Amino acid sequence: MSIKTDVLIIGGGPGGYVAAIKLGQLGKTSVVVDRDKLGGECLNYGCIPSKALIAAAGRAYKAKKAQEAGFDDAAPRIDWDKVVAWKGQMIGGFVRNVGTLIKGNKSEFLHGAARFTSPRTAVVETADGKTETVEFDHAIVATGSAPVGIPGFAVDGVAVLGSKEALDLTKAPDAMAVIGGGVIGLEIGTIFAKLGTKVTVVEFTDSLLPVIEADMVAPVSRSLAKLGVEVLLGAKAKSWAKKGKRLELAVETPQGAKKIVCDKILLAVGRAPRSKDLGLETVGVELDKRGHVVVDTEMLSSVPNIYAIGDLVGQPYLAHKASREGILAAQSIAGKPLEPRGAVPWAVFTDPEISWVGMTESEARAAGIRAVVGRFPFAASGRAQAVRETEGFCKVVADKADHRILGAGFVGPNASDLIGEACLAVSVGVTLEQVAATIHPHPTLNEAFLEACESALGHPIHTLPVRREPPKVAA
Repeated sequence: MSIKTDVLIIGGGPGGYVAAIKLGQLGKTSVVVDRDKLGGECLNYGCIPSKALIAAAGRAYKAKKAQEAGFDDAAPRIDWDKVVAWKGQMIGGFVRNVGTLIKGNKSEFLHGAARFTSPRTAVVETADGKTETVEFDHAIVATGSAPVGIPGFAVDGVAVLGSKEALDLTKAPDAMAVIGGGVIGLEIGTIFAKLGTKVTVVEFTDSLLPVIEADMVAPVSRSLAKLGVEVLLGAKAKSWAKKGKRLELAVETPQGAKKIVCDKILLAVGRAPRSKDLGLETVGVELDKRGHVVVDTEMLSSVPNIYAIGDLVGQPYLAHKASREGILAAQSIAGKPLEPRGAVPWAVFTDPEISWVGMTESEARAAGIRAVVGRFPFAASGRAQAVRETEGFCKVVADKADHRILGAGFVGPNASDLIGEACLAVSVGVTLEQVAATIHPHPTLNEAFLEACESALGHPIHTLPVRREPPKVAA
């Protein structure tokens, strides 16, 4: 006997489970299938656990520096095993809560692997070895992405780790080599550097965080140097071998061959969509050359009743993007389509944090837009000085013609929490004048956004205006 439902959702991560909740609110039943736990990669192995450990390591590191502000006996003793256990307990609670939420919204969870057998049927091999057939009117595929490997560096969970295994380490290694200077590599590398691990980052390109503008990355590079992190740019990991109780990583750098002695190797070179073994090709779903499902603005694939969302449809691979796309798909299925998702903000939890939404300065100029840029350094912020977090700045990019804010970002304390106001400004076309006229509470870090807008207008309050020399005219 088969299971019948309005919508089959393959993948129970932040895209899939949010879609299930929204469908229930819109009067539709759904079945969520996932081969792992509800919450997906983000909740169980990525976003939430990494931020929990980032916070714990950050508190320990800040306590070590607290003597400079007048505290005695500031060096704490941190039991990392207990921290990791607490992380697991917290995540377990979230997973149970997600299960309660989808059950309360007309959804059923099946633990297993689903594969399309036709545009309206799928076979699910459940975790207990049984086979279920699911009949549906619509489907949403939300299977996310998986870590990319490189030859010779298979993740074994002992010597070579993926992000999942690194976040489960109960003891900080003496030395760690991180292959990949992107978001995941730097976030996890920073955790262990703050716990006293000697961290070496091996990045193939000529810059860290290559998706982010160089001026926003510069404060992070300085912070890594202060933490004792060695960064090798334009470098390629070639091979590794056991040397007694330790590991030796062979790296080719622009300066020549180099050997890195470490205890763990973290592989963080990127991710790829999980589009294989789902039967997508069988039912005619179009994929691009990288394996992403091709969709329209309502997240509908080339098959009229099959939708796809999240990492599966392309960059950026971000949980909040997947959640928004899950809502877009649910609304479309219910016959109540919404406007496309709009600008997707970035948040990088390095030290300091980085956040950005909308167009960058270089993107605006590449698009032929005459842009005006405003900056405000946290060094000029009373709140930042009071909490001893003065590294970084806020940056705003606006159209010079009408002063609409095209993009904005922060690098500095709590950057991930500060970007919300800028997200709203970019999405509805707020002007520099409108932000400047909005009273912000003092003293707060968020005043930096107001001050950056004032700077873009040419009349900053707490910094001197940037004097731009007029262009020289040839005689």
